[in-house]
Amino acid sequence: MENTMLDITYDGTYYSGFQIQENAPTIQEAVEKALGIIYKQTVRITGAGRTDAGVHARGQRANFKAPFSIPEDKLPSAVNALLPPDIVITGAERVSGEFHARYDAKRKIYSYTIDRAAFPQVLKRLYSWHLPDRLDLDLMQKAASLFEGTHDFKAFQVSGSGVLDTARTLFRVELDNRPHEQLLVISFEGSGFLYRMVRLITGSLVRAGLGRLNLEEIRASLKGENTSAAGPTSPAAGLCLEKIYYDLNQ
Repeated sequence: MENTMLDITYDGTYYSGFQIQENAPTIQEAVEKALGIIYKQTVRITGAGRTDAGVHARGQRANFKAPFSIPEDKLPSAVNALLPPDIVITGAERVSGEFHARYDAKRKIYSYTIDRAAFPQVLKRLYSWHLPDRLDLDLMQKAASLFEGTHDFKAFQVSGSGVLDTARTLFRVELDNRPHEQLLVISFEGSGFLYRMVRLITGSLVRAGLGRLNLEEIRASLKGENTSAAGPTSPAAGLCLEKIYYDLNQ
C-alpha cells in the first residue's frame, strides 16, 4: 500500500470543520469521496489539523494509503476534478509507510485576520473578524510576546476537550499591521495547539488592545492563576491554517 501525503487548501465557510461527522459536510468527507471514486474502494485520510467549522486552510496536509500507485504529478488534478471548487489539492508526495500527518508534524503556523475598517469589507467578510474599535497595537504586541515560549495553555482551550498534557511551545506570535488593506494579521507558529487555542489567545490580545486586559493578568493566566484572562473565543472566519512542517521537508 502506497502512503501518500496531500497538500490541501480550502474555504471552510460552508463546512462543519475538517473531521468527518454524521449529517454534516466536512472537508475529510469530500476528499475521501473523491479518492474513493478514483481508487474504487473506501479510502481514509488522516489530517494534520482538525480545523473547526468555518475555519480555512492554505496549508492543510493529510495522508492516506492507496491500493495502487498514481503518479504524484497526476494525482492532484485527478482528485480536483471530483472536488467542489472550495477545496483544492495543491500537491501530492510519497511518504514512508509509517508516516502520520498529525503525529509527525513538528510545527504549525496559523494566521488570524482582523478587519479594522470602519465598515465591514464585504469581500473579506468570510475570512476576517470585523473589529472597527481602536486597538493599541503596541500593547497587543507586548501581550503577544508573553505567549511565546513553552507554557501550560490549559486556560486557553475549550473546557471539556479531555487533553491531559496542555503544555505547548509557541515559537512566534507576531502582529502584521496592514493599513493599506485595513487589516491586522496575527501569526502563530507553534509545536502544536489545543482546541480553539489560537482563537482564545486572539480574543485575549484584542481585549489587551482595547485596554480591558493587562499584561499581569495574562502572565497570571499562563501560570494557571487567572483563567478569566483567556478569550473570548474569536470568530472562526478569521482563522486560517497556513502551513505544517515535517522533518521530511525542512
